[in-house]
Amino acid sequence: MPALSRRTVIKGAAAATGLPLLPGAASASRVPVTREEHRVVVIGSGFGDGVTALRLAQARMPVHVLERGISWPTGPNAETFPHPTAPDKRIFWLGSEPNLFGLVSFPFERYTGLLERVPGNGMDIMCAAGVDGGSLIYQGMTLQPTEEVFNANFPEQLDYARMDQVYYPRVASMLRIATAPDELIASPAYAAARVFARNARAAGHLVEKIPMPIDWSYALRELKGEMKQSYTNGDRAFGVNNGGKHSVDVTYLAAAEATGHCTVATLHNVTDVAVAPVGRWLIHVDRIDTGGVVLEKKVLTANALVMAAGTANTTKLLMRAGATGGIPDLPDGLGTNWGSNGDQICTWTSLADDLGSPQGGPVIYGSEEWVDPALANTVIQAFLPPLPNLRTTMLVGYGVSAGRGHFVYDAAKDDAVLQWPGSADAKLARRIHKRITDIGGAAAVKLNTTTLVPSTWHPLGGASMGTVCDLAGRVLGHRGLYVLDGALMPGHRRVQPVHDHRRHRRTGPGRDRRPGRGRCLLRRPMNRTVVLSPSRRCSPAPGHHPHPATTKKPATTIAPSP
Repeated sequence: MPALSRRTVIKGAAAATGLPLLPGAASASRVPVTREEHRVVVIGSGFGDGVTALRLAQARMPVHVLERGISWPTGPNAETFPHPTAPDKRIFWLGSEPNLFGLVSFPFERYTGLLERVPGNGMDIMCAAGVDGGSLIYQGMTLQPTEEVFNANFPEQLDYARMDQVYYPRVASMLRIATAPDELIASPAYAAARVFARNARAAGHLVEKIPMPIDWSYALRELKGEMKQSYTNGDRAFGVNNGGKHSVDVTYLAAAEATGHCTVATLHNVTDVAVAPVGRWLIHVDRIDTGGVVLEKKVLTANALVMAAGTANTTKLLMRAGATGGIPDLPDGLGTNWGSNGDQICTWTSLADDLGSPQGGPVIYGSEEWVDPALANTVIQAFLPPLPNLRTTMLVGYGVSAGRGHFVYDAAKDDAVLQWPGSADAKLARRIHKRITDIGGAAAVKLNTTTLVPSTWHPLGGASMGTVCDLAGRVLGHRGLYVLDGALMPGHRRVQPVHDHRRHRRTGPGRDRRPGRGRCLLRRPMNRTVVLSPSRRCSPAPGHHPHPATTKKPATTIAPSP
């Protein structure tokens, strides 16, 4: 075993969690300005955007998706994504200055890369960029909450029974979720997963395989030498080069584009949104190259605008619009009820067991503790990238926390900045660390990276249902404006992001339910309407996490099931 140093372990953790570093400067020049008209514009291309685009396209409604980043196509033996042990410009988003534990930044050239660090006071937010959004780099844990946890954390009008019968199965089918086969787990690359499961069970904790949107045959083929390693050596912290991951770009967005009613515009960076005359919406966009140079400025006008730029950027765009008068009279709750999902990321160095190197991934086992809905949490074993054998792996916990932060608009910066109380997640963190200590055992050294540099990969809230939006994601008092990403959430979840974004698709962009009418109306220019479908009784569908659903709200289905 090589000599261990705190810095060596930290560097491995940095690569495994994907937290980077980079400076950058922008240049400006005279560029042409063009104008476009659209029925529906969706900002972003992650889960909320993908589902929205598919439902609208299936309803034959033209929808235009704006993505600031690039497309990242994969396939066997591809070299699409950067390698954590050999970082390059593809990791970092333009002008971002990610860092982890004070490690020195790399002097890479500016590039429309995968990750952006959004700095806050007390907590930083890690955001993805590219077609597919966060599912480009997420692990892929796809857990369904229990009814008790769901009902304790979501508004009561959301019907868990319908979620369980219709929407969760629909997501599972679309993402083709599956657990890792025993043949794979028994291989040397998955020693850390086996030790985690053994120790957790010995400590009295529940252990289960985690459902993942993965075609595990790719990992098995790697073991047989049929393609170079990506899953089985931990070389996937910034994306799976070999493919086999059922992310948004190859599921929801691909299906939406296949209808012929959805277009996706890459390298389109939205700078501002505003209300236009006669109730329409203006979207100001910079069309850029991969170095961030602005090639064209666009002003888009749309009947309906869906904000799904990611929790941080959706909130920041709306708060700037409210502060500068672009969208007057936005709800007072905008920017509040923000949560970190209780993320706790730790290294685990075992003196008792050889955790192996390289370490296969993504996630195989997890330990769920959901008995108390107010403190429900999950602990999983992740992996380190290809490194010398440090007898070290990653343990990650997340869950329900009452801690909340808020954004404040800074006029000098023309930006909204997160304000996070340092001890907001303390109660949940103590519980997760107790469980991690149980699993690690006495002969272990653990390092909590979250306390060194507070950050989250799973931000939630900022434009939450009930305070800023209704349960269908419609911004209160602003017809045709929607929030359909993590900003809509109540600020935490004890399961991962995937299911959250399947929720409110019955009343969609461009549609409105008029009081006393059992019909769904699609707005057209000049205020003309056309009846699309009779109303049905069903419930909005969230998707990851908690809240009751004892009553069903009338709503309309905007499109057939996927």
